[in-house]
Amino acid sequence: MGAKGKYHKWITDEGLLTIEGWARDGLTDEQIAHNIGITPATLYKWKNQFVEFSEALKNGKEVVDRQVENALLKRALGYEYEEIKTEFNPDGSRKVIRTIKHVVADTTAQIFWLKNRKPAEWRDVKNVNMSGEVNNPFKDLSTEELKRLANGK
Repeated sequence: MGAKGKYHKWITDEGLLTIEGWARDGLTDEQIAHNIGITPATLYKWKNQFVEFSEALKNGKEVVDRQVENALLKRALGYEYEEIKTEFNPDGSRKVIRTIKHVVADTTAQIFWLKNRKPAEWRDVKNVNMSGEVNNPFKDLSTEELKRLANGK
């Protein structure tokens, strides 16, 4: 069965849903190609040729990308959560202990967020333009004259 025949198997509702699920689960394009039984080059060709195939991959990736973005923002800002522990009393009865825990804001997550969301203000590399000339008092000297000066003669 050639690539075209394999492709027709994957353009069914079930096939596209499977591909979208793999993308949502975080599989790379290369891993998805392996699961389908094609080369990564064929997968890239299919993405360019067939809209429904490309859309299935895109839709699956968007879901997990949003989840990661939300998790990064939550970590950057800090958050609270409820920890629930179950302990047993000496008489065998259960006791549920609820504690509010606080996760402090993560400066690394903040930096990452800002560098990507506001690169003009937060990127490490700043472009600096300079103009003007450098005054070189030795520009008209010959190589021999420069060597004599360097040797102190």
